[in-house]
Amino acid sequence: MSDSQALPTGRDLSLGIALSSLGMIIFALLTINHFFAANFPETIFKGSFCDFSAFFNCDSSAYSSLTHFFGVPLGYLGLAAGLFLLLGVIFPSTAMKKTIRTLALVNFLGVIALFLYSLLGQKSLCLLCLGYYLSSWLAFLFLWRETPSDRAKLKYFFSPSLKITGVALVFLLWGAYGYHQYFQAKTAAQRGGVAAKVVREFYSLEKVPNPSFISPFWTAKATENFEEAPIRIVEYADFLCPDCLYLFYQLEQLKKEYPGQLNIAFQFFPLEAKCNQVVDKDFHPGACELSYIAAYDPQKFLAIHNEIFLNFKKARQPEWRRKLAKKYEVEKALTDEATHQLVAKIINTGAEYEKTSARYAHGIRSTPTMIINNRMIIGTLPYPHLKAIVEALLEEQAAQEGPQRFLENWVKRK
Repeated sequence: MSDSQALPTGRDLSLGIALSSLGMIIFALLTINHFFAANFPETIFKGSFCDFSAFFNCDSSAYSSLTHFFGVPLGYLGLAAGLFLLLGVIFPSTAMKKTIRTLALVNFLGVIALFLYSLLGQKSLCLLCLGYYLSSWLAFLFLWRETPSDRAKLKYFFSPSLKITGVALVFLLWGAYGYHQYFQAKTAAQRGGVAAKVVREFYSLEKVPNPSFISPFWTAKATENFEEAPIRIVEYADFLCPDCLYLFYQLEQLKKEYPGQLNIAFQFFPLEAKCNQVVDKDFHPGACELSYIAAYDPQKFLAIHNEIFLNFKKARQPEWRRKLAKKYEVEKALTDEATHQLVAKIINTGAEYEKTSARYAHGIRSTPTMIINNRMIIGTLPYPHLKAIVEALLEEQAAQEGPQRFLENWVKRK
């Protein structure tokens, strides 16, 4: 076989570019869908939780500050790039070819930057994003192979048609404005009708008892007796769970808005087989160590708890955990049998609840899981939903003490 026969033909390369572009479009649409599903769930039963892996985790990307710009999801730019590359194959004029080469180069460099940010910055990788990255790299590779092979090959990627680029930018901005408006509408809905629906769903949940042993480690304390606070939250959480980090910031906001109203018990539930036998998951190496460090000295728990979540990425590193233990003088936590037994006792309360999934033997099977005034919520909710539930519970208690004011706005009364 000759060399010319072994090389891909122009037709083969065009097909490769087209298929790669379709891959970009499909994965971009999936990331956009996940972005809105994660940030704007329509129901209480679709909360986000750690049920896969800390590393392969699309929620970390969905909640990242880089995920959207003024409500325009980053995936929209990927969608536009894929569509434009596909148009370049369908309408292969010289000007169009020049333009899509430049776009492919910019997109190629952009996805490399995002890939490195995911690995080095977020310490996680979204599989949907990875699909887009691979499709983008393939599209660039096919365009590179299609470009004349001379010494100045790269120059062909820096000569876009200004006319085509200008028209494309107009359509890009038009679509971006549409997504911005959609984002605004979804945000408004979260505070209105969707929040009311979530509260009704919350009240429809069957009541469950508190665990037989409520953790003595609280992140908010309104009363000495756990049952006496207006809002009582048992938080099953893992220090290395990305969605628990999301919930951490939400609960911090709740504490600021409702001082003296909340009792929050932190119920250790590290998703690591080293110390958790309740659920068959081994996702977060080091989560057990962090639980021991936080539990060793009750007087230092809250400070350690906050420092871990505020240094979430560093907390995965064994050396950082050792320094944390040394800083708070709790090095013995890693070998102290009493501390280990206490953490195990808290973890094992997760086995007291009936199944919430056919895949797992017990009700507490993912983090975060909250029991709010004896109703269980698995995963996180947008803050407006969580706040609406708290408002409804507070109003319900106020209504028991006096005339009802606006509970009917949240819950359909019989």
